[in-house]
Amino acid sequence: MGDQVQENLSKKSIRSIDELPGVSQNILTKLQEAGYPTIESIAIASAQDLSVAAGIPLTTAQKIIKEARESLDIKFKTALEIKKERLTVKKITTSSQALDGLLGGGIETRTMTEFFGEYGTGKTQICHQISVNVQLPPEKGGLNGKAVYIDTEGTFRWERIEAMAKGQGLDPEQVMNNIYFIRAVNSDHQMAIVDELQEKIVEDPSIKLIVVDSVMAQFRADYTGRENLAARQQKLNKHLHQLTKLAEMYDIAVVITNQVMARPDMFYGDPTTAVGGHTLYHVPGIRLQVKRSRGNKRIARMIDAPHLPEGEVVFEITEEGVRDSQE
Repeated sequence: MGDQVQENLSKKSIRSIDELPGVSQNILTKLQEAGYPTIESIAIASAQDLSVAAGIPLTTAQKIIKEARESLDIKFKTALEIKKERLTVKKITTSSQALDGLLGGGIETRTMTEFFGEYGTGKTQICHQISVNVQLPPEKGGLNGKAVYIDTEGTFRWERIEAMAKGQGLDPEQVMNNIYFIRAVNSDHQMAIVDELQEKIVEDPSIKLIVVDSVMAQFRADYTGRENLAARQQKLNKHLHQLTKLAEMYDIAVVITNQVMARPDMFYGDPTTAVGGHTLYHVPGIRLQVKRSRGNKRIARMIDAPHLPEGEVVFEITEEGVRDSQE
């Protein structure tokens, strides 16, 4: 029994590739050069790809992958184990109790959350707010963490971060210093940024939130016309799974925003739907639609979440950020 416990502890303590059995300095260098810099990247690789990339026998690649997966606890689990894991999921407040309630307590780690809606509905404001709130201590709804903000449409405003930080009683300069910002210039660049993020997260484990605002803009610009739709959806699917893997592997919250397009064939219900088609519909774990209401008020509606009920709530966008409606 003691040997088994010791073995489990040793597997859990493996945190870098060179600690994996069978990885020499030569193999380590080859793996890193081939784009496998972390245990996580090896755990999700195919043995065939790893074998070719590192110039090692297939059996060696299989053994390295097996060890990597065991060190990350990637294995069959019982439903009870899944339940216990779910209970450890962390949450980031949106600064609106109503919106937090709709989300089951806030923006979840290990999950991708999508906010979609028309221009000016508050999607970017929510992204700014949670980039501030992730820095709060846990007792105030934060994770004592940092944020990565990938901006694809030039909508990021440091002035809003400053105002929201003041609204939370935080030092604005310190808050801004804890948000890593990057502008994605096209869809390939956007995917490359997320590829490189894995290394950044390993370097700085305090990163607890990734925001992509908006996820579809560059893909729509780069792939116009129906003839390019299949290629676009394939790349988009890969990109969304890149983000989901980061969320699951590193216990990070991923938030994406998306625009809507008109559906002229809709006679009943809402005539707008999120762009991105079926690919985007099936990947995010939680999907909310955001709509304008009177004045500063916005309506958030839960569209899809496997563990949360449908419903809608009203919140406000104020000078200090996202807040509960005062009416």
